[in-house]
Amino acid sequence: MSDTSPKSLLVAFELTETDLAWFRERLEKAREAHGDGDEAAIIDGAFAMSTQALDANPPAFVAERLARLTPLIAMLRDEDWRLEGDDRARVLDALAYFADPEDLIPDRIPGIGYLDDAIMIDLVATELAPEIEAYEDFVAHREDLQSGADPELPTLEEARKVMQVRMRRRRSRNRTGGSRMSSISFGGSVVRF
Repeated sequence: MSDTSPKSLLVAFELTETDLAWFRERLEKAREAHGDGDEAAIIDGAFAMSTQALDANPPAFVAERLARLTPLIAMLRDEDWRLEGDDRARVLDALAYFADPEDLIPDRIPGIGYLDDAIMIDLVATELAPEIEAYEDFVAHREDLQSGADPELPTLEEARKVMQVRMRRRRSRNRTGGSRMSSISFGGSVVRF
């Protein structure tokens, strides 16, 4: 007898502007719960949630999303990147949700406890795509500088300034247009929202 079970499953749902506003409200409430000056608690809490979630051996679609928190946490800890002001606040606001142990679906529920976190990570990563891309380019530039392969490369400080300006420009461009549709791929399955 052969196995006739599906190899993948497509699950689709759409988040309306009202739904997105609801998730953003959760982000704002989480940020308020941590207070304006408690950056370390937010960064450490998001890191702890990510580590605990990965230790719980979550489904692959959740583990893939948890990896997307790594550059957000790293850019706040990276002294060379020096993310400041509103740019820093945007990333902290996004991470506040993950530092809150009382999120939408309790993480302790096997199989689905991190589903809300996976959805929120995709929303956050979509909104912070310019920050993530600029930071990843910065890290790659730093590695190129450290290798010494090209003595003509701009300094790290010059690269940081250019990349952060580009980040703000792309963020501004994203606010004026573009789609709010996003998707989550669950190991061969795709969820669109």
